[in-house]
Amino acid sequence: MLEDGYHAVPAGHTASVVTYLEMRARPALRPAPETGLVLERVTSPDLARYRALFRAVGQDYLWFGRLTQSDAELGAILNDASVELYVAKAGGEDAGLLELDFRTEGECELAYFGLTAAHVGGGAGRWLMNEAIRRAWAQPIDRVFVHTCTLDHPKALAFYIRSGFTPYKRAIEIAPDPRQTGLLPQTAAPQTPGV
Repeated sequence: MLEDGYHAVPAGHTASVVTYLEMRARPALRPAPETGLVLERVTSPDLARYRALFRAVGQDYLWFGRLTQSDAELGAILNDASVELYVAKAGGEDAGLLELDFRTEGECELAYFGLTAAHVGGGAGRWLMNEAIRRAWAQPIDRVFVHTCTLDHPKALAFYIRSGFTPYKRAIEIAPDPRQTGLLPQTAAPQTPGV
């Protein structure tokens, strides 16, 4: 447990407040505009394509989790029969990522969810969330959960709450800055200064 007050962040690291959210029943879907996007299930993922899309979606928010994994580790997750991977496509181009993890019985983790910068705003997120909710609750589950942090899009937390999730826990995450470790370019996430 952290004591009240300020706490130094080690040089070369990031710090963020993580909010954990859950939904215990399928919510009513929010109206979403026609986006022109289509959702494609990927059953035999190409790891290079996955990592490229992961970077395209998450680089502006310093996503690094999947980039630290070996091919064997990442392949084991993405090829697990209890993990559903989807790619949102716009005119044949990869435009978004949706990863649903059912490896814990009765639960679904919204492991990764996001759109490339060109598709953020305009309702595409609502459309993708509706697709996530439909697919998650199509399984025999009691709970869908996700986490977001202060490095994510500034509207992410409010978006998840509007989509039917309820916050239930917070934590502080301190991690090596992926720009310093070489996982992401130095120009990534200019809104988050590195030290």
